[in-house]
Amino acid sequence: MLKDHIKYSYLAAYETVKNFVEKDENIEKTLKVAEELAEAYKKGNKSLIAGNGGSNCDAMHFAEEFTGRFRKDRKALPSLSISDSSHITCVGNDYGFNFIFAKGVEAFGKEGDFFFGISTSGNSQNIIEAVKMAKEKGVKTVGILGKDGGKLKGMCDYEFIVPGETTDRIQEVHMMILHIIIEGVERILFPENY
Repeated sequence: MLKDHIKYSYLAAYETVKNFVEKDENIEKTLKVAEELAEAYKKGNKSLIAGNGGSNCDAMHFAEEFTGRFRKDRKALPSLSISDSSHITCVGNDYGFNFIFAKGVEAFGKEGDFFFGISTSGNSQNIIEAVKMAKEKGVKTVGILGKDGGKLKGMCDYEFIVPGETTDRIQEVHMMILHIIIEGVERILFPENY
């Protein structure tokens, strides 16, 4: 019966969030990333973010919350999703799909910036290459990963691994993590808004 399947999906989403939140290390990491990103913004640095498919949409969502607004009006903060179609098709054609994000990090990243790489499998080669480039440039790296963390596990300065059963459940928690990091940054930089 469809109603049962729908209820099961809501409960699976709830359990995925519950299991993630119950690990105190995830709360601590969220705090550290928010603090360090806020400090980077204070110093005039930026955040870069990338992902494939639905994770690309999450990357754009994250960036626009900083350049526009999240909850209340405040100064725009520099955040860029590496998602421009002309960049992706140019680099994909000339260097290969594995380098579409690495070339973006090479172009825009500088020491003290942040790079967020989103991969529900943890095995997206273009995110792996972007993390390598970020490290070369002195850019802090945050992996927003799923399942067991895949090949990206252990590569980033900070990693959030959501061990969900399906991509959709993992992506739901990924967006929650990103939203709460944004909220944390705002609470540090714009306490008057809270």
